[in-house]
Amino acid sequence: MPTSRADAVTADERSPLRGRRDLFDLPDGVVYLDGNSLGALPRSVPDRVRRVVAQEWGVGLISSWNSAGWVDLARRVGDRIAPLVGAAPGDVHVGDSTSVTLFKTLVAACRLRPDRRVLVVEPTTFPTDAYVASGVARLLGLELRWCDPADPAAVLDEDVAVLSLTHVDFRTGAMYDLAGLTAAAHGVGALVQWDLCHSTGAVPVDLTAADADAAVGCTYKYLNGGPGSPAFAWVHPRHHGAWDQPVTGWFGHAHPFEMDREFTPADGITRMASGTPPVLALSALDSALDAFDGVGMPALREASLSLSDLFLALVDERLGSAVEVVTPREHARRGSQVSLRHPDAYGVVQALVARGVVGDFRTPDVARFGFAPLYVTHTDVHDAVDHLAAVLGGEEHRRPEYAVRNAVT
Repeated sequence: MPTSRADAVTADERSPLRGRRDLFDLPDGVVYLDGNSLGALPRSVPDRVRRVVAQEWGVGLISSWNSAGWVDLARRVGDRIAPLVGAAPGDVHVGDSTSVTLFKTLVAACRLRPDRRVLVVEPTTFPTDAYVASGVARLLGLELRWCDPADPAAVLDEDVAVLSLTHVDFRTGAMYDLAGLTAAAHGVGALVQWDLCHSTGAVPVDLTAADADAAVGCTYKYLNGGPGSPAFAWVHPRHHGAWDQPVTGWFGHAHPFEMDREFTPADGITRMASGTPPVLALSALDSALDAFDGVGMPALREASLSLSDLFLALVDERLGSAVEVVTPREHARRGSQVSLRHPDAYGVVQALVARGVVGDFRTPDVARFGFAPLYVTHTDVHDAVDHLAAVLGGEEHRRPEYAVRNAVT
């Protein structure tokens, strides 16, 4: 593929997402390739948050639960996420952290298979998923079974209650066949829970078409909701009536303001709610989702693949064997990031950050580069690989100041 900077400029001019970058407040001189950890700030968010704080809270006070629509905000935000994951309006709940949401959905899913004693997890999954699954197994007296990352279906049998998988691997960017693995689990009578944290907003997902059972996703990566923005949950409507999640709070009650002593679950996905919704965080996320208005997932995926294809072509051309590409090259198996293995990957990432190219490091030897299609451009990609070649060619990654790892990179 054409790899000159002029070619990159032309690709940006022809992109179906041309102009979307202007919706984001990105620092001058920074190439930001870490949207798979924390999305960039949409320009609309600060004004929205100021309005919620100063007017809705400061002036409206408690009346804003009704006058400003706080009481229905979680549902409205869920409805905006729904088309990004192939869900129907009214079937997505937003409100808790990713870890809490994973716990709630895993417990509820396992309870739907009370005669089965095995919970299957992929061993290289994001640590939170493994920690939560281990806690759920202890709580419910289940066996935690680790599957082969290359073939999760191989361990499925009639003892398995739930298969829990991450759609896109956080280290490598490798993507599972969501529909195929869901069908394999259903073939033995098991349910499937999907973690969509590294795919929602950059990779097409159709939970309904795949006949999945439950899914969880964060909103601070490709959805740009801000640090710690609330996670979302989807549960297939066929399970709603029997869905027994373990944190039964008042906002999940059928009639929360009647203050009944006994818990009566609300209909549908609303029963996933627990405590009072985080209004400030939901308001920021609601505004951030404006950037997706008028953009279909096919256009997002086309842009994502074009960016990562260019990155791979430039890495091959400029770096050769200096790094190992660990992300699958096949489009069907690639998320929206490219990961490179290098023995001094931490130093490489730090040297790039010093040059204004922000990627990130994952232990023990992986440098990750995320391509958030709404704001990353082909010229960003070209310039990033220029800097990467300069770092490795000049051995900048070996400088002493890059030898000590920080807690967050």
